[in-house]
Amino acid sequence: MARPVALITGPTSGLGAGFARRYAIDGYDLVLVARDAERLECLAAELHDEAGANVEVLAADLASDADRAKVADRLSAGVRVLVNNAGFGTSGEFWTADLALLQSQLDVNVTAVMQLTHAALPPMLAADEGTVINVASVAGLLPGRGSTYSASKAWVIAFSEGLANGLGGTGVGVHALCPGFVHTEFHARAGIEMSGTPPFLWLEVDDVVRECLADVAKDKVVIIPGLAYKALTTGGRVVPRNLLRAMTKVVGKGRGRT
Repeated sequence: MARPVALITGPTSGLGAGFARRYAIDGYDLVLVARDAERLECLAAELHDEAGANVEVLAADLASDADRAKVADRLSAGVRVLVNNAGFGTSGEFWTADLALLQSQLDVNVTAVMQLTHAALPPMLAADEGTVINVASVAGLLPGRGSTYSASKAWVIAFSEGLANGLGGTGVGVHALCPGFVHTEFHARAGIEMSGTPPFLWLEVDDVVRECLADVAKDKVVIIPGLAYKALTTGGRVVPRNLLRAMTKVVGKGRGRT
């Protein structure tokens, strides 16, 4: 029998790499999408050697219209799983940030999620099975220091919940993963200082991936890994917004981010 296929964006490090390894171990073939072709090829060779996965590599910048279309074409051919993991944040203040960079952030964090999901769903629905995991963030549930990034992740959550409502009973599930701080390259790449973050708020990649897939199996739509973040988001639903903003600003240490 043909092995199922999972397409994962942003798999060269962090959560994307964690999902790639887990799906390879679980018997999936993979399509890996990222800008860095060399790192993609290294990961593809590793996963083939360690788990026997057949790995297709697509070098693409999801901020580019043409590259998004290339990935969408591959999805239109059909996959069992789509993990929209690619995304990035930036440091500094919104009003001094380069507008082109902010637009690229929205293109990757929002437009790519919409376009790739739109391409993936028809063949999934035709097959009566499929899973879309959209990597959002706790930042999309709580008012944080980053305006554009938080807004992009709030969009991903609302988008995923709306789709999940519409897809009930089809055999296709859409899920929004909302992690907090995870030990990855994300903050270093963004230039965001994290040294003052309390240790109990840090999560590990393998733990996030494991909890995510366990909740996908339970058909949970909004998935929040870690007890601390479950408590924070639960409390955030009942605490007045002005108090919640003050609390998250303290946790964020006033770090400049967009």
